[in-house]
Amino acid sequence: MSAATNTVIPRILKTYEAELLDEWLREQPAGFRSSTKIKDGELRQQSAEFLSLLQQATQGGNITDVQGVSYERVRDLLGDISRSRGLQGFSPSETAMFVFSLKRPLFARIRKELATDADGLAAVMWSATELLDKLGLFTTEFYQKSREEVITRQQEELLELSTPVVKLWDGILALPMIGTLDSNRTQIVMEALLQRIVETGAEIAIIDITGVPTVDTLTAQHLLKTVTAARLMGADCIISGIRPQIAQTIVHLGVDLSAVTTKATLGDAFRRALEMTGQRNKLSRPSA
Repeated sequence: MSAATNTVIPRILKTYEAELLDEWLREQPAGFRSSTKIKDGELRQQSAEFLSLLQQATQGGNITDVQGVSYERVRDLLGDISRSRGLQGFSPSETAMFVFSLKRPLFARIRKELATDADGLAAVMWSATELLDKLGLFTTEFYQKSREEVITRQQEELLELSTPVVKLWDGILALPMIGTLDSNRTQIVMEALLQRIVETGAEIAIIDITGVPTVDTLTAQHLLKTVTAARLMGADCIISGIRPQIAQTIVHLGVDLSAVTTKATLGDAFRRALEMTGQRNKLSRPSA
């Protein structure tokens, strides 16, 4: 593309900024304008800011390298818009249409400007198409990344809720576990347990696996890591919920739990914890 051709798009964006804005707002999906998810004023402000930043980004002649430094503010704005649209309930395609709907008004202006220059028209139209396609795809990719971050955060919050550390008695904590124990959950479990040990000064932590459906080598290793971490904080661990099937599986896998106190039920583990802390005959309730 010639240097002269490189100036067409930024010149059009600057000269016809107001007209392009009005035409673009009419082109944006009717759902944007009528939806209660986004107000007309907000949509107009976002569109006007995008046009202004796009015009600035293209002034240096960089028309299609949207990952370049000149497009940094454009990317930041589209990132904010994509994130907010995701939270407002827009789909990825609806979010991308914010950019794609600019094509018709921009292309119309380009055709008027280069009506007598067929070669120049073809070159500029190709560049304009590439530019808006790349920016539209950027919004989709950012939208997806933002949604994945939200899902990951929600999963972590659910894991935290599903692994409560309960104070059973003075110096005794219980961690009832339900579901599969994987690496991510082990990390959350250890952090929650260690934090509660620090907060309460607990001497015993009961890890109850009654709700864990199966125990494999990896699960057993995760349990041992949790026990080791608790010991480093000065608390002994008791693993309860060792059913006959799980006991057979652990033996079959060759996992050594001989250094860990194990009990069949949470009640048995609690009684053993009272004995270990010298509270077997203590009748008072734990302090708040």
